[in-house]
Amino acid sequence: MEVRGAVLREVGKPLEIETLTLAPPGPGELLVRVRAAGLCHSDLSVIDGSRPRPVPMVLGHEAAGEVVEAGPGSDFQPGEHVVLTFVPSCGDCAPCTAGRPALCGPAAAANREGTLLGGDVRWSSPVGRPLHHLGVSAFASQVVVSDRSAVRIDKALPFEIAALFGCAVLTGAGAVFNAAHVRPGDSVAVFGLGGVGLSALLAAKAAGASTLLAIDPVPSKRELARSLGATVLTGDIAEIRERTGGGVDYAVDTTGVVAALSQAYEVTRPGGTTVTVGLPDPSAGLTLPAQSLVAEEKTLRGSYLGSCVPRRDVPRFVALYQAGLLPVEALLTHSIALEEINAGFARLRDGGAVRQVITF
Repeated sequence: MEVRGAVLREVGKPLEIETLTLAPPGPGELLVRVRAAGLCHSDLSVIDGSRPRPVPMVLGHEAAGEVVEAGPGSDFQPGEHVVLTFVPSCGDCAPCTAGRPALCGPAAAANREGTLLGGDVRWSSPVGRPLHHLGVSAFASQVVVSDRSAVRIDKALPFEIAALFGCAVLTGAGAVFNAAHVRPGDSVAVFGLGGVGLSALLAAKAAGASTLLAIDPVPSKRELARSLGATVLTGDIAEIRERTGGGVDYAVDTTGVVAALSQAYEVTRPGGTTVTVGLPDPSAGLTLPAQSLVAEEKTLRGSYLGSCVPRRDVPRFVALYQAGLLPVEALLTHSIALEEINAGFARLRDGGAVRQVITF
């Protein structure tokens, strides 16, 4: 079939809106009509080349939509509503069997190589040249995905909101619930107030944190965090330590900036934990006072996709949203058309948006 989609043909160049050819779903795959797809800094890192991926490629890794057709072996049914996540789980590798599907080896290989989980490519240009996949390649009106990337959701959930659970909420809230294990009365500092950072902030509040600190250089994002109940600071280490009696129990870095990660570690109190979910440039290194890991019993840990099990955590986080405890609608600052995608990424790059969603 022919569909409209956004293609990255050359690193550093704008996406091109094209008519693409999409093959039917194979075994264990789904044809999904995309209803909403979020713009994320992870897409930007592919566009600017800091996260190398093969091109040409159909981008987009956070989405919600409706199942149109299920391939052989899939138990999904046409008409079901789904959230799409960019890391499918093979179910058989060591991380998957250990309950850590975000680290699935075959999924990581497929994402690096620009294929679906089974190794196939379902995209091609009108002249027959194959196009690569980025996770679920959600910047298109219809997509073929591995059914291991799909999570069923309540049909009452608006697609614009549902899309946020595919990456932003999983990564941010998951970092708080699954990696940090924030408890009532804890103090939490969040560095970076994009979709992921604000999701972490909302989750920390839902978990009962008594002190919520928010750090970001963009005034509009700081104001949004303040409206959600956070104390907004500049990132000055001495000020944070003074306000928290020596440091926070948990610091969550969502920036992908090494300097911010270093700050987050510095303001973590002895015995506390720093969790990082951002992806810096692959060449970037991190220098820390090694003695502090022992003498202060500090923990530094990474969390990919919020250390989530999507089929467990998406319904759990949606339930929190529906109960009014995780108001993720606050993340949605712009709703745009596919043709506005390059303007949307420019706005994201400049800090003028939190989460933008393409609606089809």
